[in-house]
Amino acid sequence: MPRFAANLTMLFNEVPFLDRFEKAAEAGFSGVEYLFPYDFSVEDLVSRLKANGLKQVLHNLPAGDWGAGERGIAILPERVDEFRAGVDKAITYATALGCPQVNILAGIVPAGADREVLHNTFVNNLKFAAPKIKEAGLKLLIEPINTRDIPGFFLNYTKQAKAIIDEVGSDNLYIQYDIYHMQIMEGDLARTIEANLPQIAHIQLADNPGRNEPGTGEINYEFLFRYLDSIGYAGWVGCEYKPKGDTAAGLGWLKTLTGAA
Repeated sequence: MPRFAANLTMLFNEVPFLDRFEKAAEAGFSGVEYLFPYDFSVEDLVSRLKANGLKQVLHNLPAGDWGAGERGIAILPERVDEFRAGVDKAITYATALGCPQVNILAGIVPAGADREVLHNTFVNNLKFAAPKIKEAGLKLLIEPINTRDIPGFFLNYTKQAKAIIDEVGSDNLYIQYDIYHMQIMEGDLARTIEANLPQIAHIQLADNPGRNEPGTGEINYEFLFRYLDSIGYAGWVGCEYKPKGDTAAGLGWLKTLTGAA
């Protein structure tokens, strides 16, 4: 059965962020992920991980002004210097946290922008970041995201991500495959995961519609979990969903769909 990591940005919002590490451990998770670590000191985060016996499995590079609606800056030609500074910041945090991989959010296409210019900026930024991230002993990921939740997001399909990886030509660039986003954009989940398995370094989940717990929507997670085992997926699965109610009370899916005790 896959290894599940609690996404602390989405789960256990009943308590302040730093207290969510303890809640995740109490719920039986051995790994955690979240969008960004940068609002907290490395020391505080490391302390929470160690105190609760947790593994940090993923976080994102800085992605611009999140509160203002930005969802990444990697495609924006006027933000290249900011992006490069973000690479260094992400390496500092990930290294200290023992986090093996970091994800880049491409960004939203500005009105009237030339997509070719944005594409070339993205590729050049990835060519800069991938070897630098590798030198730090980390993996670099890119994530296709649906255009319903984030209208105008640049990177939307597995095929598109794979083509960008091929164009960059780095052996340190991978896909973060979010089942929820890809169910909306392309479906055919099992075949797509298997076909791109060598490039998929991390998987995330939520059901559709609603982005809630597995078992609340149309996605057959009981099948998908078995399928991931059968094709040899060895990475983590991040639980990046919006609980319908209390997080802990909604974790029955782990037992129901995985057979966990």
